Amino acid sequence: MNYTNRRSIRSYRKDPIDEQHLSAILRGALRASNTGNMQTWSVVVTRDPAKKAALAPCHFGQPMVEAAPVVLTFCLDYNRLEKWCQASGAQGVHYDSLMAVYVATIDTIIAAQNAAVAAEDLGLGICFLGTAVYNMQGIIDILKLPRGVVPVTTITMGWPDQLPPLTERLPLEALVHQEEYCERSPEEVRALYRDIEANPANQAFVRENSKEALAQVFCEVRYSPESYRQFSAKMLEALRAQGFAV
Repeated sequence: MNYTNRRSIRSYRKDPIDEQHLSAILRGALRASNTGNMQTWSVVVTRDPAKKAALAPCHFGQPMVEAAPVVLTFCLDYNRLEKWCQASGAQGVHYDSLMAVYVATIDTIIAAQNAAVAAEDLGLGICFLGTAVYNMQGIIDILKLPRGVVPVTTITMGWPDQLPPLTERLPLEALVHQEEYCERSPEEVRALYRDIEANPANQAFVRENSKEALAQVFCEVRYSPESYRQFSAKMLEALRAQGFAV
């Protein structure tokens, strides 16, 4: 696949994903790089329509959750590792550090990305849902996640029903730094966003939200400080309920 042309797919045909394809995708995830080969992640495969319907509100009703033939919920998982350590007479795994959560989160995301790449190589379309961390407790309850397991990200996947246009991206020089980080002035940064701000869809987005600039929509409407504080509190509550001392 030419990854300079990849895009998120949110509309799928009703055709199922057969076991051979799904197994190849999950085996791709299994081979993901991870810390110390501890593999502190698990994935829950959801195909049952009733279960997808239950999950949909946790993702703010995004239609692809119910429309996709397969929904993958990737979770950081210390439950399995802790039980292995206990059964082997080793000192138990501790969740009482930011490092434990951070390391397992990174490894879970890498595994999810491996699955996404494997799926796209087979011609499937995928969409990452960051909403998995917005409503952790709801997903924990629906998927019956035990102590030491929390959702990190969700992927919907299926055969593309349509090929949407590419969404705009920043120019490469905005993201890539050679040898040292190149800190730019606010004016230089604004110039990097010029093409994105000029996009007609984004300009309409600004008008619809009664704002003067696209950045205001992101900072004041979509991802406001207040909403982030509220979701952070819910996230901490869910993590602590699952045994993480953070």
